[in-house]
Amino acid sequence: MADAIRDFLEYLRHGRNASVHTLKAYARDLSEFRAFTGREFPRAVSYRAVRAYLASLHDRRLAPASIARQLACLRAFYQFLKREGLVRESPVVSMRTPKGEHHLPRFLDQELVVSLLAAPDTATRLGRRDRAILETFYSTGMRLSELTTLRPEDVDFAQGLVRVRGKRRKERVLPIGQPARQALRQYLAAEPPLPGGALFRNARNGAISGRSVERIMDQYIRQLGAQRGLSPHSLRHSFATHLLDNGADLRAVQELLGHANLTTTQIYTHVTAEKLKAVYRKAHPRA
Repeated sequence: MADAIRDFLEYLRHGRNASVHTLKAYARDLSEFRAFTGREFPRAVSYRAVRAYLASLHDRRLAPASIARQLACLRAFYQFLKREGLVRESPVVSMRTPKGEHHLPRFLDQELVVSLLAAPDTATRLGRRDRAILETFYSTGMRLSELTTLRPEDVDFAQGLVRVRGKRRKERVLPIGQPARQALRQYLAAEPPLPGGALFRNARNGAISGRSVERIMDQYIRQLGAQRGLSPHSLRHSFATHLLDNGADLRAVQELLGHANLTTTQIYTHVTAEKLKAVYRKAHPRA
C-alpha cells in the first residue's frame, strides 16, 4: 500500500488526463491526510477519522472551496482503491461536500476594457506582445492556462478562429475578432513564430508563464489607476459578462468558455442581474 498514492496519481495522469495543477494539489492533499491518519492510512481509515481530518482543516480556517477540494480528492482516491480491490468500502462515500461561499466574478466595464487594451505601447517589442496577449484574452475568453499554451499554428487568421487545449486536454475552436488578429499580426511580424513553440514568449524565447501574464495585467491596471485586485481571469469574466449584456445565448457562452456544466456559466447571469438592479434602483422613482 506504500505505492497507493503514486498509483492513484498515475491513474489520474494517464487515465483521466488530469492537469499538472490538479496532480500537485492532490499529491499535497493525500500527503497531509496520510500524515494525519498515520498507521490507519489507507485501509484502516474510518468515517470518524475523515470527519476529524476535515474538522482540523476547518480549525486551520481553510476556505470552504479548499476543504471541498480535499474531500473530492479523498473521494476519488478511495473510489480508485475500491476499484482496484485494495479496500472494501470507502470511508468518504456518505460525506457531504461543504457549501462554498458564492462570490460574483470581478469584471471590467466595457470602457475600462477599451482603455486597458490601448494601454501597451506598440512602438516597443514588449508592448506589441502585451497588446496581443490582452486582445486575444478578451476576444476569446479563454483560460489563462489555454493562452500560455497557444502555438502559432493554433491561430487561423483567414477563418478568424483559434484552437485551444482546455482542461483534461480537451480541444475547442473559438472565434477571434479582427482587433485581436491585427494585434497578433503586428506582434508576429516582429517576432517570427517558432515552429512548435509558444505563441507568446518571454525574454528568453520560452513560453510565457501565467505568473508573467498576471504581472503584465497588474502593470497596466496600475497605469490606468483602475481598481486593484483585477487579474487576467477578470478579462475572461468580462468577456462572458459583456456577451450576456449584449444578448448572447447562455448556452453559446457556455461553449465558448469550455464549461462542462451550464450551472458554472449561470453565475454570469447573476452579474447581469445585479447590474440591472443597480440601474433600476438608480433610475426608478419608487425603487
